[in-house]
This record gives sequence, structure tokens and C-alpha cells, in this order.
Amino acid sequence: MDSVEISLLTCSPHEEVYSLYGHTAVRYVDKTTGQDLVFNYGVFNYAAPHFVMRFVFGLTDYELGVTPMRPFVKYYEQWGSQIIEQVLNLTNKEKLQITQALSRNLRPENRIYRYNFFYDNCSTRPRNLIENHVDGSVSYEPRTNYKRSFREMIHDKTNHHPWAKMGNDMLLGFNADWNTTQREQEFLPENLMYDFEHATITEGGASRPLVKETRIVLPQGTQIVEEDFPLSPLACFLILLAITLALTAWEIKKKQSLVWLDAVLMLPMGIAGLLLTVMLFSQHPATSTNLQILILNPIHLFFLPAVVMRKKTCYWKVVACLLVLFFAGALLQDYAEGMEILALCLLTRYLSHIRK
Repeated sequence: MDSVEISLLTCSPHEEVYSLYGHTAVRYVDKTTGQDLVFNYGVFNYAAPHFVMRFVFGLTDYELGVTPMRPFVKYYEQWGSQIIEQVLNLTNKEKLQITQALSRNLRPENRIYRYNFFYDNCSTRPRNLIENHVDGSVSYEPRTNYKRSFREMIHDKTNHHPWAKMGNDMLLGFNADWNTTQREQEFLPENLMYDFEHATITEGGASRPLVKETRIVLPQGTQIVEEDFPLSPLACFLILLAITLALTAWEIKKKQSLVWLDAVLMLPMGIAGLLLTVMLFSQHPATSTNLQILILNPIHLFFLPAVVMRKKTCYWKVVACLLVLFFAGALLQDYAEGMEILALCLLTRYLSHIRK
């Protein structure tokens, strides 16, 4: 083991949606044999049967993969990402223990694991592997001002992608708005890298730094920021609100009944509500209680035929109750951008029908 180095690799984000949060891997180098391998817990097969459905329900299976270092670096080079290597300060016994653990994890019966974005991912797996196979315990230096929620940390990574940000916020419930612990924040590779840099291994009263040396394997390159849809979600919802107000005013003035406008609002809100209802049963812990379901729910689809056919219905009374609860829920949950505007569109239609 004298000629072996084991390192933590931290890759900066790039423009693919799955890489907006960065990536972590373990590097194994044997300077005697020339072996230079990267162990990567972030491998997934998008073509696997029912991948999207399984992802929604939190049943996504990721696996440990291994690749030579050169093509691994080449991939991130073409995206302009930076790769930082932290060489771990390990004894020969600890290197052997980690090497054997990686070998066991690569076996077909062990390599697949149930992925969880916040609690069991490509960043937490290497951390746990290293912590569990050093002699002694790993201690992390407390970070100052670390009290942040999962949602706030995700926003940092999606600020240049407002539609991805909105999609995340629409699916996350109020559990994502609680303050996280320092350890929970290590689901993000950059947080784990920082904590490793300031960590120590304590054994028998003696301490040593966890990281022996930090290197830049690949310097930051030029990244091309891919443009999202030119209008932000908020702008689109404001346009929708302006159209709803204008058509409702025309409806009142002309004493008409624009049921098609109700249908235009109810149909997509009901379809989105089906997704949020499904997410209530997901194993993702941060999606199970989502107050946005108060306006995005299947009730709109249930009452849609009666509203379109102008039948007497209790739909608008139900909407009034849901709207009150929704706006009160804003005290507990940070809603996706534009959700309050969408609720105002629904409130406008409610007031129009009550007036009639």
C-alpha cells in the first residue's frame, strides 16, 4: 500500500440538469502498477424500464461504476468543469480497508443501491465509505452560518435555470424548508469537499488531518450557459393573470360566461395536481407534505365537466376554502415561483362566479 493513493475528487457543476449540483468520486492510484481508477457512485441507466416513474416514487436505483481516470477527466474537460483532488492522509491499513470495501461494493450483488437525492447519493456514499474504514473517527470542524434549508441550497445551484428551479420547488414540500445540519448539507459535493479539508481523524487520543494534499487536477474551463425559455415562470404567470383579469372584466361588462377560460385554468392545474398527488406517496422524504397541492390538485379535473356544462356545483366554494388554506400555508412553505400568481387567477374566476 506504500505506492497507493486514495483521494476524493470533487467536480464542479456543468450545464446538464443532472450535473447542476456537482459530483463526487473516489480516485485510486497505484504508482507501482500504473493503475489509475475512478470509483463513481453516480452511475444510472436512463433507459432502464420505468425509470421516470421509479424516480418519481423515489425508487431510483443508482450503482457504483469504475472507469480509468483519463476518460473521466476528459468528460469534465469538455464541459469546462473543474476537478479538485484531496489526497487522503491514510495509513497503509486504512488504504487496504478502503480498497477492499470498494472491491466488495463493485460485486454485482452489491453495486446497485437505492438513490436518494438528499440522503444517499454520489456525495454521501464516498463520505460514508471513508468514515467507516479508517481507524478512529472522523471529526469535522463546525462551519459558521451553515443553517440553511435544502431548498435554499438547491436555489444556489439553479439560479441560472429558473424553470428547473420552479420544477424543483413545485415538487418539494415544506420539509425542504427546515434548517439542515452540517452533515445533511454534505449531499452537495462542494460542502463535503470543504468539510474534508477541515476534518481530522482521531485515534487513541492522537489526531491527524484527513486530507494530506489538495490538488487541482483540471482547472476551470469555459462553460457555455444554455439559455432557458426566454420568459421566466414569474413573467409567464403575470401574463396569465393579466389575461385572466382582462377577460374576466370583459365577461362582466358583456354579461357573458367564459367557461372556456375556467377550463383553460382547471385542466393544467388538475393534471399538475395528479403529479403532486403521486408525489405524496413517494419515498423522497422532502416531497411527502406539499401545500401547493391545495391549488394544484385533481379536484379541478373532477369538477371540470360540471363547470364547462354550466351545471350547479359546489366547486367554487371548495376553491374558496382551498385558496384560504393555500395563502395561509405560505407561512410554512416557500412556494414555487408564480404559484401565488396562479392562485390569484383562480381567485379572480371565483369572484366572478360569486358575483353571478
